Amino acid sequence: MTTDGQSDPRGIQRNRPEDVDALASTVISVLRGRQIVSAEGLRQFVLDHMMRAVLAKNHFAPDVLLAELRGYRLTEDAIIDQYVPKTARLLGDDWCNDKISFADVTIGVMRLQALVSEASIEMRLPGRTEFSGLTALVIVPQNEQHFLGASVVAGQLRRLGCEVTMSFDEDFGSLASRLACNVPDFALITCARRETLETVAQTVQTIRSAAGEDIVVAVGGAIILEQDVVIELTGVDIVTSAAEDAAAYCARRSGSRKAL
Repeated sequence: MTTDGQSDPRGIQRNRPEDVDALASTVISVLRGRQIVSAEGLRQFVLDHMMRAVLAKNHFAPDVLLAELRGYRLTEDAIIDQYVPKTARLLGDDWCNDKISFADVTIGVMRLQALVSEASIEMRLPGRTEFSGLTALVIVPQNEQHFLGASVVAGQLRRLGCEVTMSFDEDFGSLASRLACNVPDFALITCARRETLETVAQTVQTIRSAAGEDIVVAVGGAIILEQDVVIELTGVDIVTSAAEDAAAYCARRSGSRKAL
């Protein structure tokens, strides 16, 4: 026999206040929500949190957001390589669907850039790797504005052990002058739109003229075309959005030249 406020043999508490049940339901709902993942396998509640943070009307502090993301047991690698690019794509999708303004997208991307910079400061660079000693130039060519993607790629290359410099929206004369003073082992050009491929082709010609034919030139980004088509249109050596693929291609070709 049980009395009010005591548990029956099944451990069920009698006469529990309704707010206790409501709290329990909320906790269960939140825990279930944290198990939902995106198509890419990312935790949806983290993406939602990042979207709210970069679109907030009040002050944005990248160090605070970084600390919160670490609290979700995310590494700097995961934040920069996976969650930042996905959040940027979500911003673009919301703009295309008229859910946010272009100003919101611009501010959101700038805040993601600040988050990448903050996370990069805290990141430990590797010791010697198979790519140590390789030098890379990441180029955002004229008429392109995807600085965030270029920064992500540059960070990936540095974590592979490469030395990286960046070129943002330089005219062909300035780019040629840069390369005349310092020739990297490979250059990686970002490209998001087919309309920019002509500029990419001119950029490749500038690189080849200033740095010679030995330099490896890669193109990557959101451009969606067959690799053979992009190579034919631009004259690059490799089409890839994976920083490691570009570095590995360069390392293999450098090794082949040394073996000759």
